Amino acid sequence: MTKRLFGTNGIRGIFGKDLTLDLICNMSLAVAAYFNKGTILIGYDCRHSSKLISKIIYSVLNYCNLNCKLAGMIPTPCLQLSVKKLKYDGGIMVTASHNPPEYNGFKVISHDGIEISETDQSAIENIYFNQKFVSSKDFGVTEIENRSIQTYVDSIKSNINLSSILLKKFTVVLDLGNGVQSLTAPKICDALGCRVIKINENIDGSFPGRGSEPTTTNLKQLSSKVIEYKADLGVAFDGDGDRSIFCTNKGKIINGTESALLLTDSILQKKPNSIIITCLNTPSNIDEIAFKTKSNVVRTKVGSVSVSRKMQSKNAIIGFEENGGFMFGPHLEVRDGAMSMALMLDVLASSDKTLSQMISRIPHPIITKTKVYCPNYTIGQKVISALHNTNYYFDDQDGIKIFLDAKNWIMVRLSGTEPLLRIYAESDSAKKLDAMISEYVNKIKCYRQHF
Repeated sequence: MTKRLFGTNGIRGIFGKDLTLDLICNMSLAVAAYFNKGTILIGYDCRHSSKLISKIIYSVLNYCNLNCKLAGMIPTPCLQLSVKKLKYDGGIMVTASHNPPEYNGFKVISHDGIEISETDQSAIENIYFNQKFVSSKDFGVTEIENRSIQTYVDSIKSNINLSSILLKKFTVVLDLGNGVQSLTAPKICDALGCRVIKINENIDGSFPGRGSEPTTTNLKQLSSKVIEYKADLGVAFDGDGDRSIFCTNKGKIINGTESALLLTDSILQKKPNSIIITCLNTPSNIDEIAFKTKSNVVRTKVGSVSVSRKMQSKNAIIGFEENGGFMFGPHLEVRDGAMSMALMLDVLASSDKTLSQMISRIPHPIITKTKVYCPNYTIGQKVISALHNTNYYFDDQDGIKIFLDAKNWIMVRLSGTEPLLRIYAESDSAKKLDAMISEYVNKIKCYRQHF
């Protein structure tokens, strides 16, 4: 939070340390001034501090004469869809997504269900730093909104071939990660006629099962349960339910890029000549898949807000990040773990092949990512500037992406949520990839020490 209050996805910090009560109150005053009028929908995830933070936010908004509706504990995409479908003037979701349990934060949602743009984030920050708050002699009120979960489930069902999935009677293992998709993902699977096996289903803001972020290394229980129950599919969600990681029927965990490529390939076969929005750190295989259906790929800065807003402006049907965040435009242009799960079941229902067979036919990129600690924004920017090399073509709209040749690139950018430099790379061989990562990690550490 050295440069801006808003990071890649909202405002986040350790509750009581970075995310203080003063910060929450004053940011709520700034958000109230930004919205100025209307009714705002408030939701929160299961973190121990989330309900308290939501009370502070809607109390401040009421003080500024804005009315609020409280959706309660729900997944982030459920809150976002409800803002749009139930026609609210905006929304606020209290969450720190996949961050450890001591973190929290909130996202500001526009009337269209998408997080506000960077321009609007800057406007709120300007109000905050200059204390251009508003006051009123009148107070708003906060009432309960109880339609959100059903609205969300109904929208997901309407965007898939329900009858086809019902016929298959799939067995699905859900690793709910002690998060808020426990409230919705099982309901969706039940509505799709699936036999459901749940693990880490008890909602707990400490995320005791396997942590709040599903990774290829902490999903061994999901893998073993898929094999034990001979399931067709395994799905793991992050803490606030906007991302999903899949497991094949053979117990293999699929990374977010592979699942996105499979979903994109299947959707484009039904809807050719489409537009796909993805980030600069996405591998080149997506271009090959798009080319087959005369579709186009547009790349943005890293972050779901950039992808979502570009999807909207381009009327794109698909958007995704490499971390398991997949967006389906006909539902809503935001990351949605449960919508992605339903789409994957739709893909399986339309084929006589297993997920293991289908994923084996998708081009597998040779990619990796890592991170290096960076104490502050200024040092990070200096490190990135030092990496500029006129011998190579580079893209600097988000950190720096260096193209060593047509099939080998490396990207370095500042994290929007943690004191880190994030590093992504793709190569045409594992050996080259290892050498490239090693070289640039050493360079970054050397530059960091110098600055």
